[in-house]
Amino acid sequence: MRSEDEARFRDMARRQAAPMRRFAYLLCGDWHLAEDLVQNALTKLYSAWWRIRGADTLDHYVRKTVVRCWLDEVRRPWRRAEDRTGVVPDVADHDGDPAAVGQRAQTRDLVLRALAEVPSRQRAVLVLRYFEDLSVADTAAALGCSQGTVKSQSARGLDKMRAVIARSGPDFSALTGGRTES
Repeated sequence: MRSEDEARFRDMARRQAAPMRRFAYLLCGDWHLAEDLVQNALTKLYSAWWRIRGADTLDHYVRKTVVRCWLDEVRRPWRRAEDRTGVVPDVADHDGDPAAVGQRAQTRDLVLRALAEVPSRQRAVLVLRYFEDLSVADTAAALGCSQGTVKSQSARGLDKMRAVIARSGPDFSALTGGRTES
């Protein structure tokens, strides 16, 4: 790789590493696996760097690479036997009202726990649509599926999350908009 391309790649990796890690964590729910996914994605991006052209497509290409690395990881048979439902440690938030901080942490944990129970394809759609704020068309392009599939997977994934949250008790009915599983 030429030195100017190498510098461009290093700059992209520096800028994108933290957002890629957060995105990967939302997909898999495990910080260690998220770091592995980012490392795998950066390796793949490095080997294909000569094909990546404009800055407009770069973010899309990076997200798509992380999603594909995660889906590859999920499909591995030896991963299916592993239980990843352990407790995720909270990061201390020293600002604000302690009661509000506790409520936010509880709500965040509930949403992450609910997201972890959603099937992998639906989870990918939900993360791209609602955490990465992509349009239906961009999500479909990132996952290589139709827009109708994105819409149906999104609806099913949200229903699954609502059901998990509803099972968590009446304290969280505000998160589901008062809806319960039927």
